[in-house]
Amino acid sequence: MSAKMIEIRWHGRGGQGAKTAALLFAETVMATGMYIQAFPEYGPERMGAPVQSFNRISEDPIVIHSGIKNPNYVVILDSSLMESVPITDGIDKTGKVIVNTSLSTSEIAERLDIDTSQIYVVNASKIALETIGKDIPNTPMLGALLKVIGTLDINGVLKDINFKLMAKFRHKPGIVEGNLASIKMAFDKVKN
Repeated sequence: MSAKMIEIRWHGRGGQGAKTAALLFAETVMATGMYIQAFPEYGPERMGAPVQSFNRISEDPIVIHSGIKNPNYVVILDSSLMESVPITDGIDKTGKVIVNTSLSTSEIAERLDIDTSQIYVVNASKIALETIGKDIPNTPMLGALLKVIGTLDINGVLKDINFKLMAKFRHKPGIVEGNLASIKMAFDKVKN
């Protein structure tokens, strides 16, 4: 792995949009001129089943085509997965874990048995309900990830995501506005 490469693992449940968020994130990062990979781990593709998706970001071409074993960032769309899925596998002392939860960073750190400085929390489900009207936490978690990574311009990202969502939902502007609002709100509210 290049020193400039960032690896991300997304954990969610079928129907929460982990795969969609990883793909949208990839498309957005690619628009900045960086190299990107986005891929899901296929398994039981049923609603509610644990799922994983992955991203790699680099300033240089990416020549690795294997799974991600040691992510720099882990994004947890459903905190109940902390009880049944080894979500911190492969995380080192510099890795960051972003969790959709109403709990504090210290409560999550204790549950995961990692340092509090590695934990970021945001109530993405609440944000999604307020902005989109449904508990689909993927776009709020995308906003939280953008804040934690800290190297991408949020305004440029929002502009690019607006363009992509308008192409898909041009006859449903409320969906576009809600998703953009959820990204911005989570970006502003994520806490360490």
